[in-house]
Amino acid sequence: MSATKASPSQNELSIRGIMLPLLAIIVGMFMVILDGTAMNVALNEFMEDFGSSFSLVQWTVTGYALAQAAVIPLAGWLSDRFGAKRIFLLSIVLFTLGSALCALAGTVEQLIAYRIIQGLGGGMVAPIAMAFTYRLSPPGKQGAVMGMIGIPMLLAPALGPVVAGWLVDYVTWHWIFLINLPIGIIAVIVGLRTLPNLERQNVPALDLLGMIFAPLAFAALAYGISSAGGEHGGGNGWTAPETLIGLIVGGVALIAFIFVELRRAQPLLELRVFRSSDFTRGIVLQWIVQIALFGTLFLFPVFLIQAKGYTAFETGLILLPQALAAAVFMPIGGKLFDKLGARPVVLFGLLLISIGSFLLSGISASTTIPEIMVPLVLLGAGMGFSMMPLNTHIILSAPKHLVGRVTSLTAAAQQVMSSFAIAGLSTYLADRTKHYAAANPGPEIPYLSFGDAFFLLACIGVFGLLVALLLRKPATQDNTAAEGDAPEVTMMMGH
Repeated sequence: MSATKASPSQNELSIRGIMLPLLAIIVGMFMVILDGTAMNVALNEFMEDFGSSFSLVQWTVTGYALAQAAVIPLAGWLSDRFGAKRIFLLSIVLFTLGSALCALAGTVEQLIAYRIIQGLGGGMVAPIAMAFTYRLSPPGKQGAVMGMIGIPMLLAPALGPVVAGWLVDYVTWHWIFLINLPIGIIAVIVGLRTLPNLERQNVPALDLLGMIFAPLAFAALAYGISSAGGEHGGGNGWTAPETLIGLIVGGVALIAFIFVELRRAQPLLELRVFRSSDFTRGIVLQWIVQIALFGTLFLFPVFLIQAKGYTAFETGLILLPQALAAAVFMPIGGKLFDKLGARPVVLFGLLLISIGSFLLSGISASTTIPEIMVPLVLLGAGMGFSMMPLNTHIILSAPKHLVGRVTSLTAAAQQVMSSFAIAGLSTYLADRTKHYAAANPGPEIPYLSFGDAFFLLACIGVFGLLVALLLRKPATQDNTAAEGDAPEVTMMMGH
């Protein structure tokens, strides 16, 4: 049925009415994001079971990330053309099927191939989920609803090492993938019964050149940057052949993609949204927050394992307060966004992130667990306040009919930015370690090196604060609130 103008009471009913569809979206996102971080603690087990080198086993992580980067740009077009519900559920099915195959892998080569299948499905889940949720949200409640689906985005990365560490230590690595089967089945069943059929967009035939250049550009850039720093800090460096090939191929493909897309009336990714100053400010700030977020998620577990000597399972438990703080404050940040707009909420979040990172920069061998958890809680709360209000601000800055394309564009850029954060911090950490080792060899070297890296993250947070001052409420946000129109949804359940 077609949506009509809604009164406040109807909006409240609408929020209750979308809880089950949101459950399907949250379960699907949580499963995909959890699996992405869970893999890191199982690499040593893969090396032992398959008798393979680390360089080969690491492709179980790299291949997954590259597959995600390749399909993200296609998510918006596919959901517009064939329906967001259908593509979202097919993505969950493909991810779940890949999980089952991974659990049955008999060689590391098979595991890598099946992880790529997982990545092809998992890569489209987040951008479609973001667009889906926005279009379901009652007017004036976008921040609160988007804050709800943001919970798995920050909770899952912290829970991944805990769950995987326990499974690897006490059961077997196969269960990292087997646990996805019931979760994926539940997500599909709930989605089939509750997800509405959103009104499809009128889209032309697939932009073939865009389809070629976009996956090539984002996958090659992600590979080149990841090769430089490495997921675990043991990268090849920025001048290594693998790094240069990835960066050159990705850079050329990106330039070609931009040239092609700007000349098309109906491009694969709508780059003309950058003409909106509100959108451009928002996405630049999102990149800064993304670097701070993934920089912390990467750096601190490495610190706890390498400098403090904790196991992967213990590290995951120590990181739990950060994840819980993010989960608690993300819905609060969403509600504040609806009342105040993005700028004050994002400013407060970035202030907490900067303070937390600065406190970690003074870490030493005598630092206790409670002293570690205080800045971690500040970081989690800061991420909860800043992430989803900023995402919602960006979506509201774009024309409503381009929401699916915008979430694909931002997700693709985030994939590259997270790789850049990991690679950049890995390189910086290695440089600081060499510096302190040459100047004054001793047991304090890792603490000094990691302290400098956390101070760099604090500086990035302060720079984000300055950029956040430029945020303003988008004109489209005012219009949406003023019109009071509910999202265009064809509520045909079960089809």
